[in-house]
Amino acid sequence: MAESQVQREYLDVLTKTGDKTGISKPRSEVHRDGDYHKAVNVWIYAESTKELLLQRRTDNKDSWPGKWDVSSAGHISAGDSSLISAQRELQEELGVTLPKDAFELIFTFVQQNALNEGKFINNEFNDVYLVTTLNPIPLEAFTLQETEVSAVKYIDVEEYRNLLSKEDPGYVPYDVNGGYGRLFDIITQRYKENTMERSLNLQKQLQRYAPVSLSSELTGLSDSDKGALVLLIKAATIMDEIFNLQVWHSNPVLRDWLTKHADASELDKLKWMYYLINKSPWSCLDENEAFLTTADSAVKLLPDATKPVTGWKGLEYKASFPMLKPPGANFYPPDMDKMEFELWKGSLTESQQEDATGFFTVIKRQSEFGLDASLSVHTVDETNHSVGSTHDLYSVPYSEEYNSYLTRAAELLHKAGDMASTPSLKRLLHSKADAFLSNNYYDSDIAWMELNSKLDVTIGPYETYEDTIFGYKATFEAFVGIRDDKATAQVKLFGDNLRVLEQNLPMDSEYKSKDIIAAPIRVIQLVYNAGDVKGPQTVAFNLPNDERIVKDRGTSMVMLKNVSEAKFKQILQPIADVCISKEQRELVDFESFFTHTICHECCHGIGPHSITLPDGRESTVRRELQELHSALEEAKADIVGLWALKFLISRDLLPKSLVKSMYVSFIAGCFRSVRFGLEEAHGKGQALQFNWLFEKEAFILHSDDTFSIDFSKVEGAVESLSREILTIQARGDKEAANLLLKKYCTMTQPLKVALHKLESVQVPVDIVPTFPVADQLLQEK
Repeated sequence: MAESQVQREYLDVLTKTGDKTGISKPRSEVHRDGDYHKAVNVWIYAESTKELLLQRRTDNKDSWPGKWDVSSAGHISAGDSSLISAQRELQEELGVTLPKDAFELIFTFVQQNALNEGKFINNEFNDVYLVTTLNPIPLEAFTLQETEVSAVKYIDVEEYRNLLSKEDPGYVPYDVNGGYGRLFDIITQRYKENTMERSLNLQKQLQRYAPVSLSSELTGLSDSDKGALVLLIKAATIMDEIFNLQVWHSNPVLRDWLTKHADASELDKLKWMYYLINKSPWSCLDENEAFLTTADSAVKLLPDATKPVTGWKGLEYKASFPMLKPPGANFYPPDMDKMEFELWKGSLTESQQEDATGFFTVIKRQSEFGLDASLSVHTVDETNHSVGSTHDLYSVPYSEEYNSYLTRAAELLHKAGDMASTPSLKRLLHSKADAFLSNNYYDSDIAWMELNSKLDVTIGPYETYEDTIFGYKATFEAFVGIRDDKATAQVKLFGDNLRVLEQNLPMDSEYKSKDIIAAPIRVIQLVYNAGDVKGPQTVAFNLPNDERIVKDRGTSMVMLKNVSEAKFKQILQPIADVCISKEQRELVDFESFFTHTICHECCHGIGPHSITLPDGRESTVRRELQELHSALEEAKADIVGLWALKFLISRDLLPKSLVKSMYVSFIAGCFRSVRFGLEEAHGKGQALQFNWLFEKEAFILHSDDTFSIDFSKVEGAVESLSREILTIQARGDKEAANLLLKKYCTMTQPLKVALHKLESVQVPVDIVPTFPVADQLLQEK
């Protein structure tokens, strides 16, 4: 950056913990006063030679003149984003233009030092990015910024570490034994691969899933519905494509790469198999720990990333993904924080705020449009976002963001709708196809609730678990099945009694809704699923999540009976055999497990949704609790579901034989769900419930490390937790929600005892289904 520009550069002043203060100051004053601020460091690493690229700082720099330093670095100017700054600095200083998927944020490092006799105080938060190229970039391919960089060179990683540890005067100092040592540790660990050890680890991870072939009978389907079924399965596969992109922007290219190389070795096959289960490089059952690294990722060629060099085909880099799963998935810019979003949201109209926080939009940066080879500003559509806005963020509807996918899916749904034999299925499929392209899902969700067809389908954007920043954005999924008429008739009782349950909920009457509408319940045999169905498989779902529809029409529920049966047989029964005391073990049965699952889903439809805050404002529980909502809502549905079963039994609406078996089956289910991990909403919710009930002595741990229920205490403990969660939701009390989750969503010793026993006997954690009927139908067509 030129000297005249430096004088004009303003930086955001941060607190000592790295949060923005809302103040910006000239760069010179920031360093004079020792203010905390932010910068980016970009390291280019050549994989084949194990070398890092260094630049030599010019002799006129005000810090570390003439010394060898990081590949590229610079301040983040006031209002700018981290990733865009990293891209810009690399382009300006070295003439290398790379897309965002080349940059891997590996950590943030706080640098604190004083130079020039204390006149230059540097208190800097550095976002450290790693760019992994296959081979070194030819030195003649760089275009050096004369005011900043005097030369570049490659150096062996270990040699560079040694020079820094010896404090060689020719190099900008970094403490390799402190925070910055992580750069070398990450690179060393990443390429110190023991193929056999890694294969064994992946095999262990895969063994936690029991392969299950889910069969389903197509008897009862008309010929036209069978034709529609094939089209629906094809549309469902497109939901997979969209979901892959929603998880992370380079996830689709990673998937394609792993697919292509799955037969290269046994290790590559295992990588692909475990990726298929998780649908990302992060393991659902391991607190989203990465089981792949950028070293495993796709190689991409950019012929024009630098100036051309004769005989060189261009820059090849690894499409990156972060070691820590991004909390905002691919719904927000990866370097966006909550404060930036809230400041932007505060500048919007009410309608624009609804778009920003709505289910069906992604949030992007205007500055992404401005970063081409010359860093010029592109002209953008001002109907969607304003170039002159003081804020960098803007929203894009799903119908635009995923248009190519949704257009294909809509065509298939329209064709299936034309073939469907029942009016309600026709209406659903045509309205959902229209919603894909209009971004208005209200009518199609109503049509889904009113579906009355042997062929059952749920397709579209629904759940918000991937968005752990706010819990706003919905992921695409699909469930295609055949209605089980007998089981559907049996569960009608629950939907018919929703209003009664609402009016008797254990919370203050002022919070109870008088507008509860009975939730239709459909039981299906699953034929195929896709999209957001990674890791542990759902046994039921209660939709829609749109509070407008919940308020006006209630919700509807779908139970996946063949999935439930497979989980009970493969997982819950073996858990009971290991973890439940001998005296109570026989009380665990499928009827209790399945009945509580039904009640869980019903209870999503009761309790607080649209709420009035203490200051009189109208809001929703989801909006107020944000990222805490999913875990608390899952806990609510579980524990209130248990309360509701006891209530229905007391009214002689369910058999009294369920009283003991439902509690014992529930504790076995707690161990099942906690194994999903405490980063996952269901696992968090179950940990909260288990620890609360254990604290209230409703759950008892025996000397042989088995558990039982104290039936004299469990009912009161269930009711007290139900009241606690319902009241927090009704008040939209995020602080109370946070305190409750922090206290009880922990891996306590009793939970560790149970999980250790299950691991020692290798009880599967969940199932991984295959769909032979769907595969056969697709092959026949």
